[in-house]
Amino acid sequence: MLILSRSDVERLLDPDALREAIARAMADLSAGRVSMPLRIAAIVAERDGLLAAMPAFLPSANALTTKLVSLFPRNTDRPTHQAVIVAFDPDNGSPAALMDGEAITAARTAAGSALATDLLARKEAAVLAVIGTGVQARAHLRALARVRAFREVRVAGRDAAKAAALGKEARAWLGGATIRTMTSYAQAIAGADVVAATTHSPDPVVRREWLAPGSHVNSVGYNTAGREIDGATIRDALLVVESRAGTLAPPPTGSNDIALAIAEGLVTATHVHAELGELVSGTRPGRTDAAQITLYKSVGVAVQDAAAAALILAAARRDGVGREVEL
Repeated sequence: MLILSRSDVERLLDPDALREAIARAMADLSAGRVSMPLRIAAIVAERDGLLAAMPAFLPSANALTTKLVSLFPRNTDRPTHQAVIVAFDPDNGSPAALMDGEAITAARTAAGSALATDLLARKEAAVLAVIGTGVQARAHLRALARVRAFREVRVAGRDAAKAAALGKEARAWLGGATIRTMTSYAQAIAGADVVAATTHSPDPVVRREWLAPGSHVNSVGYNTAGREIDGATIRDALLVVESRAGTLAPPPTGSNDIALAIAEGLVTATHVHAELGELVSGTRPGRTDAAQITLYKSVGVAVQDAAAAALILAAARRDGVGREVEL
């Protein structure tokens, strides 16, 4: 079995190739060309944590993988998401590789948001607001800047010092863009063309009244105690998800943001406009109006991990990266 560390994974991942692989995987998912059961999890109630299993078979990438991912939102001394991914040989079921899943989760989630942004945001989008200061905020800053030429990037988080530190890092990544650290979520979002919500907040960090006409929102936060996006935004937005079945399922799979909006009578399940893969394949339209608000609500799907793992494993074998061990 090939062992790939986090540094191996980070070195081997090409962000543009990853975004393209995610696009193919999402199209395959929407077309019914994959095997992907809903996520299951063991709950660690006393820590508000969980350990989830996410298997998938993605034939087009010759990828048979499973991810084991823990979500412990109270963590302060280490990431809230930690994961490993095991790749199996789809011809005989033998374990082929064990790789760090934390870097993959961050990169593939941000790649999905970048894909959604490319498909849904206005072409002239120039102002990006990133809400949150953790791993996903960093990954989104890097990924979204590859699909739009932002002239201004705003960062906001509940910890002002962390927001300032992330803003300082972003200046090194984003070249000529103006980087601004904002004192509130409302201030960061006001007038922004693209919003990336990357928090574990149980209270909305994106509210409808803060959003400008024509804005696009990516939301990747997952919290069964509350929601990252308010119900009015869900109601008024053209809503795109990875998988209708997954997003509308109960925890630990589905979106609490959407479930609460449904429970409040603001929308029904039919409010989901499209799956991301349907936009990729052109079977459903995206934005139809420059003033329309669009929302990509991500809950994470295993075929994205499979697509990323297949890329990494192929690159590792090509470049001789990793360490072979006998189990």
